[in-house]
Amino acid sequence: MTENYTPTWMVNAIYQLIPAQLEAQGVKAVLTDLDNTLIAWNNPDGTEQLHAWLEEMDAAKIPVVIVSNNSAERIARVALPLKLPFVSRALKPLTNGLAEATTKLGLTKEDVVMVGDQLLTDIWAANNFGTRSVLVKPLIETDQWNTKINRFFEKGVKKNMLKQHPELIWRESIDN
Repeated sequence: MTENYTPTWMVNAIYQLIPAQLEAQGVKAVLTDLDNTLIAWNNPDGTEQLHAWLEEMDAAKIPVVIVSNNSAERIARVALPLKLPFVSRALKPLTNGLAEATTKLGLTKEDVVMVGDQLLTDIWAANNFGTRSVLVKPLIETDQWNTKINRFFEKGVKKNMLKQHPELIWRESIDN
């Protein structure tokens, strides 16, 4: 019952994904949610840690693409200064946004990983698309009003998923 929501990996933060480990898994690009995954929803400028991680990905030639259900205007406020491509109104958990991002990159679903902080949108979209996924802890404990609704329903799903998959634990990387 929870297979639709089960991530490939659970990592504390997106910044813990390092190029060598991604490359070892055959990952050529990172598709990422925006709010509470890449940035705190209330900090559109991001942190020094984000900027350092993006530089590391760029140096390794691993593209990072934002795939978000947000509007283009909301995403552009973050993506343009960071020089990141993005897909807006991705309609996750549908696969439209992931397909668009993968096509733009000229890659296949086997070449990418979807990273997000929500089982009911990000991870479900990745599983619907047939790509690997990384669930991360939300960067901050507060959410926008619309995400609070998802979090309410997600609690029960997550509890059942972890019961069915005791091997899924929070890790420092996708390597350990």
